[in-house]
Amino acid sequence: MTDWGGLSETARLVWGKTNRDRGLVWLPLFRHFADSSDVAGLLWDVWLPATVRQHIAGPLPGGFDDGRILVRWLAGIHDIGKATPAFTWQVEPLRKTMRDHGFTFDRQVEASRLLAPHGAAGQVVLTDWLTARHGWDRAHAETYTVVVGGHHGVPPTDADLLQIRDRPYLLGVGGIWPGVQDELLGWMTRRVAAADRLAAWREVILPQPVQVLLTAIVIVADWIASNEQFFPYGFRQEDAPDRLEQAWEELDLPTPWQAVDTVNLDVATFFSRRFEMPAGSQPYPVQAAVVEQARIMPLPGLLIVEAPMGEGKTEAALAAVEIIAARTGAGGCFVALPTRATSDAMFSRVLGWLSRLPDADRGRGARDAAVAHGKAILNDEHSRLYRGVLPSAIGVDEGGTATAAHGWLAGRKRKMLSSFVVGTVDQLLFAALQARHVALRHLGLAGKVVVIDEAHAYDVYMSQYLDRALEWLGAHGVPVVILSATLPARRRADMMRAYDIGRLGPRRGVRRRHRSGVGGGEIADEYQVLRDEQRYPLLSVSGVDRVPAVAGCEASGRSFDVRLERTDDDLAVLADRLRTDLADGGCVLVIRNTVARVLETADELRRQLGPGIPVSVAHSRFMAADRAAKDTWLRDTFGPPEHLAKLGRTRPTCHVVVASQVAEQSLDIDFDLLVTDLAPVDLILQRLGRLHRHRRSGRPAGLAQPRCLVTGADWTTVPPTPVPGSARVYQHHALLRAAAVLLPHLDGGRALGLPQDIAPLVQTAYGTGPVGPPSWQAALAEAAIQADDRAEAARKRADTFRVGPVRAPGASLVSWLDSSVGDSEAANGNERRGRAHVRDDGAEALEVLILIRRGEKLVTPPWLDRGGDVEVPIDFEAPRTVARTMLRCALPLPRAVTVNGGIDRVIAELEQRNTFPAWEKDRLLGGELILDLDEQGRSRLTDFGLTYDQDSGLRVEKVGR
Repeated sequence: MTDWGGLSETARLVWGKTNRDRGLVWLPLFRHFADSSDVAGLLWDVWLPATVRQHIAGPLPGGFDDGRILVRWLAGIHDIGKATPAFTWQVEPLRKTMRDHGFTFDRQVEASRLLAPHGAAGQVVLTDWLTARHGWDRAHAETYTVVVGGHHGVPPTDADLLQIRDRPYLLGVGGIWPGVQDELLGWMTRRVAAADRLAAWREVILPQPVQVLLTAIVIVADWIASNEQFFPYGFRQEDAPDRLEQAWEELDLPTPWQAVDTVNLDVATFFSRRFEMPAGSQPYPVQAAVVEQARIMPLPGLLIVEAPMGEGKTEAALAAVEIIAARTGAGGCFVALPTRATSDAMFSRVLGWLSRLPDADRGRGARDAAVAHGKAILNDEHSRLYRGVLPSAIGVDEGGTATAAHGWLAGRKRKMLSSFVVGTVDQLLFAALQARHVALRHLGLAGKVVVIDEAHAYDVYMSQYLDRALEWLGAHGVPVVILSATLPARRRADMMRAYDIGRLGPRRGVRRRHRSGVGGGEIADEYQVLRDEQRYPLLSVSGVDRVPAVAGCEASGRSFDVRLERTDDDLAVLADRLRTDLADGGCVLVIRNTVARVLETADELRRQLGPGIPVSVAHSRFMAADRAAKDTWLRDTFGPPEHLAKLGRTRPTCHVVVASQVAEQSLDIDFDLLVTDLAPVDLILQRLGRLHRHRRSGRPAGLAQPRCLVTGADWTTVPPTPVPGSARVYQHHALLRAAAVLLPHLDGGRALGLPQDIAPLVQTAYGTGPVGPPSWQAALAEAAIQADDRAEAARKRADTFRVGPVRAPGASLVSWLDSSVGDSEAANGNERRGRAHVRDDGAEALEVLILIRRGEKLVTPPWLDRGGDVEVPIDFEAPRTVARTMLRCALPLPRAVTVNGGIDRVIAELEQRNTFPAWEKDRLLGGELILDLDEQGRSRLTDFGLTYDQDSGLRVEKVGR
């Protein structure tokens, strides 16, 4: 019996794929049906984590057997919309052959065929087939057929489907078209043994989360089956028996991780085997508590870990990942962090953990790992991990085992499908963004345990996306671990509630937003316990129902008091103070809230302190290579004593570092004295984590007691007036409440105790009760109103492009992405567009690549340690090594340059100045913008003068035209 199982010659003439570059080589539609279905079967059998298979099989009467059949069936028929005049019209020679065999094409097809893209057309054809031939209810059928409609990344809208139904000639309702469509659908249905299951599924409504996962699996199967490298188009029937086996062997997808049960290991043994710990040391109490909760918490569930800096929360989270994965069958993890720099640093730590995991894979090959952010290609550790096939263009549509990075999974749209992924939080927030192929991101997350680090670092706008992402993670049954040192109680409750809405469904009569405003009262519910809890460190765990549990635990035992002092925002006063405090030496960290203040402060301190006290800067406005070098220098100069000892170094006798917020998190650096601008209280506490961070002998006598000078405000007004730059970066309300709760600790008041004062300060500052002296209340009330208005505006902006909430059973994904932003993660720079939608920066982030113009030539910056002072070819594609060096020269332009429509002017000017056609199709450089500097590091861009050097970074001055 042939593989086409009795298909008529007419049905076998319908074409599905062509390659016109090779003389119109084509693939019959039925063969692509079979290839896609067979690939989907192997994806189910070999590649999908157990948690994903369980989720899909859950609502089906036949369980896992039904799940496999359904996946193969939907993948097999996903292109039924190609068996229509609207699609087959495209290639004239093939259309002529079909006409010669009885297919008819209405004269209106050519003019209107684009109104019936084959995905949406296929949904209509399949829905009608299920209702007319098999007695399905149309609404029930749509929860299945929308998978076909959305297999190109965006489900159709109701309007899309209506315009197709209003033009039946596009589907071929007359002549032999309906019979051929029926024949192809029936053939695939019998081929995958679904014929006997349609009646059983007829009464089953697929929940929206299952529709999303099925759509993503079909997309993956289609991409693999569409690649000529794996499945050649010049099909011969005699090749069929080996076709799938050869393709799968060449693709060589990794199998899911299978975590080993560690229930019989005591916590100390467990940690000593997984992490680098000094001999005889014990895990911190927080780590032991996290392990205990991971072993007993209801699953799926959410675990929120709040503990001071330096308590080993990251290691605790990775331990929880292993335990929870063993309990649930999750096949990996995703660790989300605020920035690219923190993601790259975390990737190294995750690789170390992976290297110490027991070999649960039983010889199947290397575990696959990936870095997920816009500049992942610059991560050297990730680049060294590639194995297997080269990244392919599958996703482009015409219309002790080792750890490795799998080549096929390295594509932009496929990276989240790797087993172990470390990336920026944007990659998680994109799961809540209406963007093409968002279903793939859901599939990548659905088989993992998700860890969200530094969860306090997200504003109201980003929190809307985070909460919607948590809702969908709950709906997919994804376990989540959230880490924070300074988490407001309200956010603790909001995140738990969002997760439970997805996990348990929304409750009738309970409003989704659960606060009456920044300055208003609270609405009591099951999550009130999370808003009221003041213990610290604290673990919050989702319950079997909607009642979360909280558990306090001990800190590591190290605590110290910090003396706070306020000082005028006068650089001469600051210089005099530092000159006195550094009389016997010492290392000082000065944190400013804007880069402009960093540079202004550093310049003035250098002038006033003289060469005897070195002053360095660190901020976000450095090229990627210089920023990485700066972070390394900070760690290697002010890091832990044991780290410096390994390097054979000692801390400087005297040094001042002036930094922006880049120094407040994820850098293990230690200073004797801290100076900080007034900031929201949680950020000030983060900054205090860099003060006397390690036990260190030899601190100067005058700096032996931890002290912090708080500046960046006019302290003579009532209440204090923050400097304008801080008020632009942070809300006035948050700054005033921070000043109010810190007031008892300022100017000789009670010392601030760490970690015991962290929770009271954060919860009071972000609570709704009155703070500060009576004379402050009018200003605080006005600021609260402004904060409420801004928060509500941020929520409305976020709703514009957020995916909808998880709808009750019966709803399909039709119109799910009706406000799609398009492709948020395509090549040529479009990822920055997606990032701009999930971050409320007030201006779209824009990066440029810095090159130096030397006469008629462009060269890479001469000071680079690798690849510097190399001429860049402009008439042909740059060698890969040169292209990678250029990407290391990426520099974010400041908001002042891009705000209020300035971004369009910047792009237009740079494209006019530096457009090189030879780079347009380059995989690394295509779409990148080049900013050329003269040999003194200067340039003019729109209304701004720019100056760059490796010591100070980018300076910007408004110069006008």
